[in-house]
Amino acid sequence: MFNGLSFEKLLLVGVIAVFLLGPDKLPSYAAKLGRLVRTLRDYANGAKVRMKEEMGPEFDDVDWKKLDPRQYDPRRIIREALLEDAPVAAAPVIKPVSKPQPAYLSRQKDGASPQPTAAVATPFDSEST
Repeated sequence: MFNGLSFEKLLLVGVIAVFLLGPDKLPSYAAKLGRLVRTLRDYANGAKVRMKEEMGPEFDDVDWKKLDPRQYDPRRIIREALLEDAPVAAAPVIKPVSKPQPAYLSRQKDGASPQPTAAVATPFDSEST
């Protein structure tokens, strides 16, 4: 969270705070900041203790790193889900029956005989379904 926060930056913030707040108000604000940090830490510890009490002994068995959402890769999850299933037999490909075209559709403008059309099956990809 505070990866770019170095000692020099904290010192600079402290010097600016001394100039803005003045030496007479700075100790009271530092005390308030300390109380705020202690209060937040107590809230976090209280939530942790309450969760342990409510979940019981299963709380210690939970692998929290495994539940980290930053580790999920959708491609890996899909790949593993597809590999778990047994291979599914591909559906049979049904070839369309070619019907003779009516004369008004097969006539060309120049009066030449129409080109024969071959019945071509629609491409089928068994992995996409």
